[in-house]
Amino acid sequence: MVSDLSCGVISLSLTRKFVVLSAVLLALGTSVSAQTPPSERELNAYDGLFRAAHEGDVEAIRRLTINQGADVNARDRRGRTPAHVAAFASQDDALRALAEAGADMNALEGNSYDVVTIAAVADDPELMSLAISLGNDPGLTTSPYEGTALIAAAHLGHVEVVRRLIEAGAPLDHVNNLHWTAVMEAVVLGDGGADHLAVLDALLLAGADRSLSDRQGLTPLDHAMRRGYAEMADRLSVSD
Repeated sequence: MVSDLSCGVISLSLTRKFVVLSAVLLALGTSVSAQTPPSERELNAYDGLFRAAHEGDVEAIRRLTINQGADVNARDRRGRTPAHVAAFASQDDALRALAEAGADMNALEGNSYDVVTIAAVADDPELMSLAISLGNDPGLTTSPYEGTALIAAAHLGHVEVVRRLIEAGAPLDHVNNLHWTAVMEAVVLGDGGADHLAVLDALLLAGADRSLSDRQGLTPLDHAMRRGYAEMADRLSVSD
């Protein structure tokens, strides 16, 4: 007969596994899709600065802001500014013109994303670096998960974006509301392949803390071992 103590231990173990699995499924299902680029219907309805931003029409941006006094920080129904629209469309010149006209480069749209995080998720390092040069703080707390652009890029295995964010001074050990860091997400939400391994290498080389655990007390090394990510485990088990 199984003792009450044994049943309790088994129940606790299963509960922990369920919590971890639920968090992983939540992050996999929504962390990227929470970004909402303008729909076709919204794009067709845009006019003024929003249309100019999407189309990359620099002359129209300058005419509307300088000659007509258009609000460069206006919001659409989802809280996007023209700068967010330019970022979703990867319109570098439009973003520069909007910044020159006084756009708030640290504005968050309705889902709490800034231009840098939009570019990071899109794997658009050039636009991201431009946004940083125009005043967008690479360390802003963004997204419904209270993360950062670095965490999002680590999750997705965007190596060059991660390297540029590190160089720009993005915080290495920010903990989001899932209680995960960039190192943790590179493991938990990565595939153990070359890109996520390169992301992990970049983070560890920069001095990211490999010991920070999740709410269940599991470290990135624990997760790498559980997933059979041998190369990641090797990196994470090396002492500084």
